[in-house]
Amino acid sequence: MYKTLSIVFFALFLLSSCNKDWKSQLTNAQNRKPYYEPIPYGMKFIKQGSFNLGPSDQETDQANSPVKTVSVPSFWMDDTEITNNEYRQFVYWVRDSIARQLLSESIPEFLITEGNKGAILETPHLNWEEPLEWKNPDYQSALEAMYVPENERFFGHKELDTRKLRYEHYWIDYKQAAKRANSYNFDTQSYGGTVIDATGKENPIANRSAFIMRETTPVYPDTLVWIRDYTFAYNEPLTEKYFSHVSYDEYPVVGVTWAQAKAFCDWRTKELNAYQQMIKMPTVMDYRLPTEVEWEYAARGGHQMTMYPWGSYYTRNQEGSFLANFKPMRGNYVSDSESNITTSKVAAFNPNSFGLYDMAGNVAEWTSNAYNESGYESISDFSPDFQYNAKPDDSPSMKRKVIRGGSWKDIAYYLQVSTRGFEYQDSAKSYIGFRCVRSTFKPSYWE
Repeated sequence: MYKTLSIVFFALFLLSSCNKDWKSQLTNAQNRKPYYEPIPYGMKFIKQGSFNLGPSDQETDQANSPVKTVSVPSFWMDDTEITNNEYRQFVYWVRDSIARQLLSESIPEFLITEGNKGAILETPHLNWEEPLEWKNPDYQSALEAMYVPENERFFGHKELDTRKLRYEHYWIDYKQAAKRANSYNFDTQSYGGTVIDATGKENPIANRSAFIMRETTPVYPDTLVWIRDYTFAYNEPLTEKYFSHVSYDEYPVVGVTWAQAKAFCDWRTKELNAYQQMIKMPTVMDYRLPTEVEWEYAARGGHQMTMYPWGSYYTRNQEGSFLANFKPMRGNYVSDSESNITTSKVAAFNPNSFGLYDMAGNVAEWTSNAYNESGYESISDFSPDFQYNAKPDDSPSMKRKVIRGGSWKDIAYYLQVSTRGFEYQDSAKSYIGFRCVRSTFKPSYWE
């Protein structure tokens, strides 16, 4: 009898519970849909994994170098180096944005001040739908500031002043913000705009705006690198045509500094996220330069103990042809019929097992990391990263950034996946380019 009544009361309790308002419970109140990350155009998915960072036992020339087992989260990586044609889109965007800004000061059509329903915008923005006619006589006076001054023109030829093509962007220094002494959220109180830390002392650094960094970067490649790097060589044709001529569109961009490569990544992120927002889709992770460890992990292509990205200890295939564009011996820059005397078109050689082209040879590549001789000894074994944001007045040794992969002017040693090199962040070279990576939301793309 009592057992039967208990069952009845329990059933009535369940029925009454079903009629309650579940909005007060931990339900999916925001009605957020599952996210399926689209495949980024021109990128390969590099699945998470671990590997031995550094030289293998077979690399006797690096026998004393340290080896460290590390784990790397999944990420996307460009399957080729950034080409002249791809980088030129960035240059043109900067050029057009500066032109539209100048025109908006006198021509209202180039500035959007109202929203769709006629509401006044707090922050007006440029109108990219308005055609930009460079030869329009009505635009000439407003755009005059973009051209080379008359006293500097070659033979009176009017041309754009590439020195004025500068890209302004902002980024947050999370590593500084994360320090306890600077942490905005760590045991602090704000009184009238002044931040007081746990000890009762004023901590002005903890202001959030202190971690927002502003950079203005010239974007046009330094085309004179072909002459500067090789003073006693006839490289004037490359200086004049390498970046601008259609014949070199599919060649890797060179003459870009580390800062310019970073600026390109920032612009690429903003362009894609602006499109994502327009089609009402979630934004994506930022494009960026790869860390040194990400680069080596991707270059190895899943092979643990091989010297080169193609998975062997040799630089030739079975037919005797070289497997990358590099300098095989003194004075010989043309290794075989597939190589150029300088750079080659991207993807001219076979990819590695991850589908990545030119991870050895053609041009060396910037990474995001600062160069330190004892690099592997201090880094974490989980998603390793070592960065330093060098200031203009820092010593040259603080401005060294890791480059990887070797180039068309390097011998085979620099093509090895474990070989480290460096260049100064404010320098541009005829043999250094870059490719982008993007972190992903899932460890496995097929989840």
